[in-house]
Amino acid sequence: MTPYAEMTKDEMRRAREELLAEYEKFQNMGLNLDMSRGKPCKEQLDLSMGMMDALYSGADLTCEDGTDCRNYGGLTGIREAKVLIGDMMENNPDNIIIYGNSSLNVMYDTISRAMTHGILGHKPWCKLDRVKFLCPSPGYDRHFKITEYFGIEMIPVDMTPTGPDMDTVEQLVAEDPAIKGIWCVPKYSNPQGYSYSDETVRRFARLKPAAPDFRIFWDNAYCIHHLYDTRQDHIIEILAECKRAGNPDLVYKFASTSKITFPGSGIASLAASLNNLEDIKDQLKNQTIGHDKVNQLRHVRFFKDIHGMVEHMRKHADVIRPKFEAVEEIFDRDLEGLGVGEWTKPNGGYFISFETLPGCAKEVVARAKKAGVTMTGAGATWPYGKDPKDSNIRVAPTYPSLQDLKTAAELFTLCVRIVSLEKLMEE
Repeated sequence: MTPYAEMTKDEMRRAREELLAEYEKFQNMGLNLDMSRGKPCKEQLDLSMGMMDALYSGADLTCEDGTDCRNYGGLTGIREAKVLIGDMMENNPDNIIIYGNSSLNVMYDTISRAMTHGILGHKPWCKLDRVKFLCPSPGYDRHFKITEYFGIEMIPVDMTPTGPDMDTVEQLVAEDPAIKGIWCVPKYSNPQGYSYSDETVRRFARLKPAAPDFRIFWDNAYCIHHLYDTRQDHIIEILAECKRAGNPDLVYKFASTSKITFPGSGIASLAASLNNLEDIKDQLKNQTIGHDKVNQLRHVRFFKDIHGMVEHMRKHADVIRPKFEAVEEIFDRDLEGLGVGEWTKPNGGYFISFETLPGCAKEVVARAKKAGVTMTGAGATWPYGKDPKDSNIRVAPTYPSLQDLKTAAELFTLCVRIVSLEKLMEE
């Protein structure tokens, strides 16, 4: 295909008229499709229905150590759940706290605790003149919403295929004691699906922050969310690497089963050094007597061990892999060679990241919306919702049916072509 930028104005005008006629057909279809969030589809949720049979009224709800899961207690979670989640996170069960259903909730609480009571005896962040956070961008909008809510100044850092720009991270962290943390999705990142390289993880573990209470917020949300058996990304385990580097307290590592079992009824976890865990438990004991141990036991009885969880995730991959491949195929077919966009082809996770020509993302999303397809808002993947290039769009293929997804992807590429032509014609 001829790159749009190489067309004459007349060729661009004719191409646009043809595309607008096609767009009108989509508008007449009365579509109402939602690709705005990375939600599991019904077929994925159905995979976990056996959990409802793992416990029943006659079941023994006693743990191996004699704990009755129906009663109070167990502040940091039952041992069996720590072992299961520890295998998933690649961490020692002794370094893990099991929480309720939401890892985002745990991250919010962790920021809140640092604001009001500080970290390991350091001054509470709310008593400081300025508090800053590094935000690899494009990134996860809900991370950014937490720090924005607490009035923390967010500093974008460029994301690359190997992780955040570590030259920038190292320099900023070393120079500015007001920088207290960084958001990270190290494996199959949201939204690009990138995974941090070995060098990136090692450089994180060897950071020399000016702030002694600086923490890496390591959200390993997609740690076992592979799309392929043979093409899987692997990353170095950060807690062990921090310990080797003499920085054992540098990281908080988060995970959950939210996209493994039921997003609203999974179990969340935090892994950290023993020093950090003791600091957290001092607060946690004032917040709760213990989280839902029955749900923790339900997960253990359903999966039995990490091997059961891995096999379960293969079934997830079988459901969503055709969706990712369909989107990639349509993007390749409709856009390859036109010079109007770039997109990622991840090996796992929940998203595909699309980069339009500068200044086009908002208009592409708006045109898709007018024809009945709701995308994630343009700019959402940047702090404060402000994409400086207005170019990044997060594509979430998992929730719609395969046929609906193909329709939505075709409309999306149509919108990209129309908006790109209009942008080039203006110039």
